[in-house]
Amino acid sequence: MTVRLRMAVHGTKRNRIFHLVAIDHRRRRDGKPIELLGMYDPCPNVDKVGEHSYKTMKWSVDRIKYWLGVGAVPSKPVVRFLEWGGVIPSDSKYHTKSWSAATPNSDSPSSPVPESSSDHSVPPPTTTSPP
Repeated sequence: MTVRLRMAVHGTKRNRIFHLVAIDHRRRRDGKPIELLGMYDPCPNVDKVGEHSYKTMKWSVDRIKYWLGVGAVPSKPVVRFLEWGGVIPSDSKYHTKSWSAATPNSDSPSSPVPESSSDHSVPPPTTTSPP
C-alpha cells in the first residue's frame, strides 16, 4: 500500500479549509484518511491590531517526519508547504528536477521546444474529386 501525503478539501465553496492527510494513493481526494496531519486555512486572518493579515497552517511535525520516514510520498503542493515551514530542506529528494538541470549540454537553448526549419515543410493537402 503506497501512502501519500496530500491535501483534502473541506468547507463551503468560498470558505475552503485544507487538511494535510496521510492517505492510500488509490482513495479519492476527500476520502477517509489514515491520519490527519495538519490543517491549512487560506483565508487571511487579521491580527488584533489590524495591521497584519496572515494565513494559518497547523501541523504535527513529528507525525509528518514519521510518515516521510516510512516511505510516504508527498504531493507537489505538500512539498512546497513543508519546505516553507522548514520541515524538509529545499534540496530534498522530493523535489522534481527541472528540465534545464536534467540536460547535460549547457550550450543548448533553455526552452525544450526545437526550432523549426523551412526544410521540413508539409506539402499542401491534395483533393480528389469523386468519379
